[in-house]
Amino acid sequence: MLTKEELFEIKTLQKICENEGGFQLKLNFDMLENRTGNKQEDFFHYEDGRLVGFLGCYGFGDKVELCGMVHPDYRRKGIFSKLMEMGLGESKKRYPLVLLNAPTDSPSAKQFLRNLPCEFSFAEYQMKWQETELSVDPHVTLRPSITNEDWEAEIQLEVMGFGLNENEAREFNQLIKERSSDQRLLIEFEGKTAGKMRVSESNGEAWIYGFTVFPKLQGKGIGRKALSRVVKMEHQKGLPIFLEVEAKNAHALRLYETCGFRSYHSQDYYQYIN
Repeated sequence: MLTKEELFEIKTLQKICENEGGFQLKLNFDMLENRTGNKQEDFFHYEDGRLVGFLGCYGFGDKVELCGMVHPDYRRKGIFSKLMEMGLGESKKRYPLVLLNAPTDSPSAKQFLRNLPCEFSFAEYQMKWQETELSVDPHVTLRPSITNEDWEAEIQLEVMGFGLNENEAREFNQLIKERSSDQRLLIEFEGKTAGKMRVSESNGEAWIYGFTVFPKLQGKGIGRKALSRVVKMEHQKGLPIFLEVEAKNAHALRLYETCGFRSYHSQDYYQYIN
């Protein structure tokens, strides 16, 4: 578990790097704040008692994503190479697929990756909702996940929607349940569970995560109607609304755009090749 001081140090370094580079880093603070167990997932480099380098490893099913940063004044000293070596060493022990994350607009990240055995895999876009007139369909509703039956539906949706195995899905969702104040919502279509999503409200923003619909029910407009409903709900609270989507899923990208979401930042993912 990371300490409050470590989390503060990471956020401080992140702000310095982002302000200097004009991009956003994806450091998954919802996961950093909920680290458990004795797995080595975070790597730090200090100079004179100051955090100047950080790398985080974020596991999702059979894959892990690595993202990090080095203070602008301490670059070209081999710090990030050492952090990456340690992160890759630990990650390759546990995950068959290792992805390296870099902001699309970071030349230094792209230059670093040219020296690693990796290839471009996909891009992920951060999107923000722009006020758009949305209609609500009474046949598609949202409700909190409460019962054991609801919990099992969440697990199956994680497995079918995101490729997690069942144990990983249970472990991840248990952490969210115990340590997070996020709203865990089930999507219902004509009174039956059709999908799920999670809404995080923090720092005056609403973020939508874990949004998926059972494969057999996809293509019926359920996802778009559910998204419209949750957007209206968060908009009524006066919160700006954000989400992330992989660009390789063109259908999903169009779904979000029809609901009023527009891209404002992107992250590129590179598959590490052993």
